[in-house]
Amino acid sequence: MESIKLKISNLAKLAFLIFTLFFLNACTKQEKQFLVYVGTYTGNGSEGIYAYRFNPTNGTLTALGLVAKTENPSFLAIDSAGSFLYSVNELDTFQNQNTGAVSVFKIDKKTGSLTLLQQVSSLGAAPAHLSLDKSGRYLLVANYNGGNVAVFPIASDGKLGDQTALVQNSGSSVNKDRQSSPHAHFIRVTANNKFALTADLGVDKVYINAFDANRGTLVAVDSGFINMQPGSGPRHIAYTPSDKFVYVLNELTSTVSVFYFDPETGSMKVGKTISTLPTNFDGINSTAEIRTNASGTFLYVSNRGDNSIAQYAINSEDGNLTAVTWISSGGKTPRNFEIDPTGQWLFAANQNSDNIVLFRIDENTGQLKHAAEYSGIISPVCIQFMSVD
Repeated sequence: MESIKLKISNLAKLAFLIFTLFFLNACTKQEKQFLVYVGTYTGNGSEGIYAYRFNPTNGTLTALGLVAKTENPSFLAIDSAGSFLYSVNELDTFQNQNTGAVSVFKIDKKTGSLTLLQQVSSLGAAPAHLSLDKSGRYLLVANYNGGNVAVFPIASDGKLGDQTALVQNSGSSVNKDRQSSPHAHFIRVTANNKFALTADLGVDKVYINAFDANRGTLVAVDSGFINMQPGSGPRHIAYTPSDKFVYVLNELTSTVSVFYFDPETGSMKVGKTISTLPTNFDGINSTAEIRTNASGTFLYVSNRGDNSIAQYAINSEDGNLTAVTWISSGGKTPRNFEIDPTGQWLFAANQNSDNIVLFRIDENTGQLKHAAEYSGIISPVCIQFMSVD
């Protein structure tokens, strides 16, 4: 009898221990939080980079205020360890030279504050985009007015060394107001880190370069580029997780072009092009940002003019897009938007209404539902997440 009681007692203790561990684990998951950094255009009252603390459980943002005073930090990137934040300074002149700049900041994970470590020339005027390669050893920068892209090595302290690549684009296209010269607007490596794609709005080309992760060099693949429709103005590019399909967002014609991409050879074949606008829209529009969800089943685009976020379903067989719906961005001129690391939320930065709007993402349909609005941040144009766990 005593033996039975002892066994029951031990089982009860084991059950209590399992319950306690489950409860603590659930609490830990619920308490997961992120830092959210917002880049802005300065000059209208904004002073630089601002930060928030984000709780994905209930979708609340807590403002931390200005964390770095710097000019026109219009695009941001954070290393995978969450140690360093890189920002373009979208300027035409830096240190009396015809170039913009890149700023390197050390991140304080507890407070969210940023400490400037370095500011260097971006090697071209008006840098508009930057990204890190998959190894985290190189920073790639697209200079819009400079019409070129540059690659910088990253040291262990986060600082940048002398460039390992600098590629100057050339030419023009049919829109004389926007395309009289090259305008590199985007550069990012593929998932396997073998290639880097550049969207150049000024010459209607997507450049394809082999990326050497040992030396940080860029070498043209085949002809070196894909010609886009004249006057389309390719701005940003989204990849599906496997790199099988590539989506080019055309700013000037408000369209998305589908490409079939071979991640081993870097070859691209053109697919269909689809409008980013609802059929009843009648006005002036330009597109800004394009993103796929983590599973590569849905694609989203921001429309400036229609002031909407468009959603498309991605065909897993051929990559073609089917329009699902459009939802108001909750403000004027939605610029960059980001999906949080949990995949539950989409944050839209509305540049000309000085607000950030949060949308809840339906995990089954991918559709967006307006959840909250945060005002008081002037000219927000870029959003980046970082885990603080």
